[in-house]
Amino acid sequence: MLNSILSKAETDGVLAVSDMRYLLELTDDADLKALFAAAYAVKRQYVGTKAFFRGIIEFSNICRKDCYYCGIRKSNGDVRRFDMEPEEIIDAAVWAHGNDYGSIVLQSGERCDAAFVDRIESVLLRIRERTNGDLGITLSLGEQERETYRRWFAAGAHRYLLRIETTSPILYAKLHPEDHRLDARLTCLEDLRKVGYQVGTGVMIGLPSQTVDDLIEDILFFLANDIDMIGMGPYIVHQDTPLASEVETFDERHQLLMGLKMIAVTRLVLRDVNIAATTALQALDHQGREAGLQAGANIIMPNVTDTKYRAAYQLYDNKPCTDENSSMCKGCLNRRITLIGESIGFGEWGDSPHYHRRMNHGATAAG
Repeated sequence: MLNSILSKAETDGVLAVSDMRYLLELTDDADLKALFAAAYAVKRQYVGTKAFFRGIIEFSNICRKDCYYCGIRKSNGDVRRFDMEPEEIIDAAVWAHGNDYGSIVLQSGERCDAAFVDRIESVLLRIRERTNGDLGITLSLGEQERETYRRWFAAGAHRYLLRIETTSPILYAKLHPEDHRLDARLTCLEDLRKVGYQVGTGVMIGLPSQTVDDLIEDILFFLANDIDMIGMGPYIVHQDTPLASEVETFDERHQLLMGLKMIAVTRLVLRDVNIAATTALQALDHQGREAGLQAGANIIMPNVTDTKYRAAYQLYDNKPCTDENSSMCKGCLNRRITLIGESIGFGEWGDSPHYHRRMNHGATAAG
């Protein structure tokens, strides 16, 4: 049965719900190896075997949200809050550009006040000026008004990652206070598409009370909404959160394998999207990010934030690379990715092939 499903997946990418469930429930090592090999074959065909770096700058842990799983939620009084100066953010971006990173990600806790919106717009304009427009810029700054997205797009950002964490309304309600609404997040994804961004989203994998069918619905959501980029990873406990009390035992191997299986099945179904091998994979296994690449991912996000801030940006416990400077992260990842037979797209934006196909299709349809 496995060979039949994988053969069908490699041929046309059409998998029934029952097929996806079968693949996500695999546990045998030989079966998992076959799944990852099939996903890698599809990756090789549709996006190639070049890993693209997104140098992530986590510039502030001040957040207006109070999500029950997140270490920087606004109610966590044990967090040392920080907010990098604009010049520090720009310097980090210029460092990434000077070290041949094709792209960066600007990420922070969620804020939507006017001062924040203005500051991001100014930072984007200055980064574009300092790097001659050569540096790709992804934003991951949460829910905003469409006009804010438009301003930031005009200032130089061209990709936006807005994770929804789950498409299940029931599970979403368990993860957030009542004033956090899933439909608001979905509206933001639509606004991002209308503005013109490459649209990214993602989910957490292995949440308490989450089912395999929930994860299947997540993949179907990515497909139905023509998502260009996927940033998803295994749920890891942060002890200073309400959700931590619902975790009786934490099985690192199970979480890692579920994360890898979701990458693989998503690659088989969505084929030409960008998929990140997230840092959470490495938090569970020293070679977790490499395993993510071998399961179908093609994006890596090395941390280029100043080390004096990193320990305070802990969305989950035991986050790796908090004490390594940017040069160390780059050199380490370069060696590790080369060892698995892949190359790195230094100096390249590495845009989602799906995005360009979507835009070309839209232009053709309009014509």
